[in-house]
Amino acid sequence: MSLFSALDRRRRTGWAFAAPGLSALAITMGFPLVYALLISVSSMTLLKPHLSPFTGFSNFMQIMSEDLFWHSLFLTVRYSVATVIGEFVVGLAIALMLQRTLKMKPVYFAILTLPMAMSPVAVALIWRMLLQPNLGIVNQMLTGMGLPAVDWLGNSSIALSTMVGIDIWQQTSFVVLLLSAGLASLPKDPYEAAEVDGATAFQQFWYITLPLLRPISAIAIIIQLINEFRTYDLIYVLTKGGPGVSTELLSFFAYKRAFQGLSLNEGNAAAFILLLIVLAITVVFFFMLERKD
Repeated sequence: MSLFSALDRRRRTGWAFAAPGLSALAITMGFPLVYALLISVSSMTLLKPHLSPFTGFSNFMQIMSEDLFWHSLFLTVRYSVATVIGEFVVGLAIALMLQRTLKMKPVYFAILTLPMAMSPVAVALIWRMLLQPNLGIVNQMLTGMGLPAVDWLGNSSIALSTMVGIDIWQQTSFVVLLLSAGLASLPKDPYEAAEVDGATAFQQFWYITLPLLRPISAIAIIIQLINEFRTYDLIYVLTKGGPGVSTELLSFFAYKRAFQGLSLNEGNAAAFILLLIVLAITVVFFFMLERKD
């Protein structure tokens, strides 16, 4: 009995210490989330700022019946997958090169963290000036080499790819830091055994490095997927969803519907669909990782 009472006392003590943090989390995250959910099932608009009457799931059905919603969802998936794959591949290559570097490694890491330390708005403003069709330095270099100038953000066929490249430029450094930490923590024994067995460098990378990096790689991919699915800053500064709707991701679709279309209820419904997609991806990814382990 004394053992159980001691365990209960420890449990109560733990909850007492966790209570302030959990309360702050509930206030700062729980209340806005619940209120946003109430708006998404209500008839609230900017012209009629009242929750009642509640409409159930009609707002969700309304936006899901529109072709523009599915277009934005497809662009979001395409954009997120392209950026995460690019960030992981480039980040892994840089991390492997840095692992073999012995001199000036802190300097390289400091340089790599500069894009990550910049705000997305600042990055977007810088790249908008660099990619300006007439005066931007990128087109000046192209015309100097005898190549035609490119309207990087004004051409609907390449605007999304341009944004993907800018996002990869900024976010790759985060992946590099995570993967570099993972590479530094790998055990040396498997590599020594592989060298004794005559394994090539590629075989060591494919059969030892990648499997051992799977947990940290999964964390990096999940974090970046969440970041990319909720991308908003780059769109707002660079293209405003244009030209046309060629770069209108789901986050920007929700913003336009809520504040430009004055329909807070439908905008919140779109945002909640985005939230559910991100949660589903996270749960599935962690389930796959634990199952393989």
